[in-house]
Order: sequence, then C-alpha cells, then structure tokens
Amino acid sequence: MIKVGFIGSGNMATAIMEGMLHTKLLSEKDLAVYDISEEKRNTFRGRGIQAFDSVPETVECCEYIFLSVKPQVIPSVLEQMKECSREGKTFVSIAAGISGKYVQSILGENTNLILVMPNTPLLIGYGATAMSRMEPTPIENFEFVKNIFACAGTVCEIKPNQMNEVIPINGSSPAFIYRFAKLFVDQAVEMGFEAKDANNLFCASLIGSAHMMMESGKSHQELIDMVTSPGGTTKKGLEAMDREGFDQAVRCAIEECIQRAYEIGR
Repeated sequence: MIKVGFIGSGNMATAIMEGMLHTKLLSEKDLAVYDISEEKRNTFRGRGIQAFDSVPETVECCEYIFLSVKPQVIPSVLEQMKECSREGKTFVSIAAGISGKYVQSILGENTNLILVMPNTPLLIGYGATAMSRMEPTPIENFEFVKNIFACAGTVCEIKPNQMNEVIPINGSSPAFIYRFAKLFVDQAVEMGFEAKDANNLFCASLIGSAHMMMESGKSHQELIDMVTSPGGTTKKGLEAMDREGFDQAVRCAIEECIQRAYEIGR
C-alpha cells in the first residue's frame, strides 16, 4: 500500500509532494499520482514516483488520496471512485467550493475526509493552509495530513462550514495583495523609480508589517496609529483611502469571493 496518492498533478499537488520530499516526511516510493496526461505520468515515473493509469487504480493502491483536480472535474472523479474499496482510506479535497457533505454524499457518509484550502505561496514553502476534519475521520489521520501541509508553511484548523468563507482570507488573498502591490510599484515607476527597487522596498515592507502583526502583540489599529502622525503624510493617505471607498471595495471583494464559491460549489 502506497502512503499518499494524488488525483491530478497540477502546481498545487506538485508543491505538496515537493514539500514532503524536501523535509523527508515521505520518500518517492511513498508517493503515487494519476494524471490524464501520459507525459506527466512518465515524468513522475522518471523520478521514482509511481504513476497510475486510472483513478480507481490510484484509490485502490493508496492510503491517503488527494483530490487535486479543478472543482468542475470533481463530480466525474468521485463517480469513478465510488465503486472502489474505501475501507481505511482517507480522502483529502483541495477543491474550492466543494463541500464535505457533497463528497460524502457520493463516496458514503462514513468516508474519512479532510477539506483543505491551501494557497499558491505553498509553491515556495510559505503557504497558509486552512484545514477541516469531517467525521468520522480519525484525529491521527488528520494530524498526518496537517503535517504534510506544515512542511510548506502555516496551517490553521477551521470548521467544515467555514471552508467557503476562508477563501478570501488565504486562498484568494494573495491575488488581492499582488494587486495592491502592483498599484504601488506602477505608481513608483511613473515617478521615476526602478521597478525592481520599488518592488524590493514594498515587499520588504509587507514582510516587516506581517511580522509586526504576528509578533508585536498590538492590534491592527494600534499598528496603524504607530505609523500615523497627526497632520502627517500617512494620515493624508489614509484620508484619501476613506474618501475613495477603499474599505468598501475590500469588503465587496471578500463578499463576492465567498458568494462565487457558493455559486460554483456543491
């Protein structure tokens, strides 16, 4: 029995595998993958990772099975799985908007299932991953999967009914942060700065600010007040944000992100 198998081998699945291999949590012989691309399957075989030619074969031969395909493909994959033996196996879904109840409605209500919302910084070892355990999944199985994602960043356990609501917090938020950074860097370039210099300064500010939020013990408002002098430059900038509806725009982005998860989900 192979320890961990992946249905789909996109960027996220590959990043998860690389994290396990890099930290030596598992070795190549402990991993398997199925992908519709024969070229990808052969690439994994060349690395010493077992590559199967079908979904059922992967399920039958693996103890933990990661559903790492796009949400719209999940129904088809689950249909291929439901006739497979699932005794003692644990399924891990990283598909946005796919509820645990939906997966268990097809695979069976007694299926061990863990829901995961990772984000793309996982690709470089700085992921922020939200996880939820569906009953009757054993705690030790959940802890094993938690350790897998901890190989590539921070992990936080949440309730199953919060999986859509967490998407803007960690799943989509990198895109929102990149959009915010792009505005600053583009503006800096218009003012004559080199893009590389502006990006380095802004990214260092993001990293430092994140550490302040995590380590200073101060609230967000207290940290804002530390930077803001009465009548100063920061104060003026914050007033412009208020005037132009910055807070409302961000709230709308969060709400519509969650709404879309429910629209495309099951």
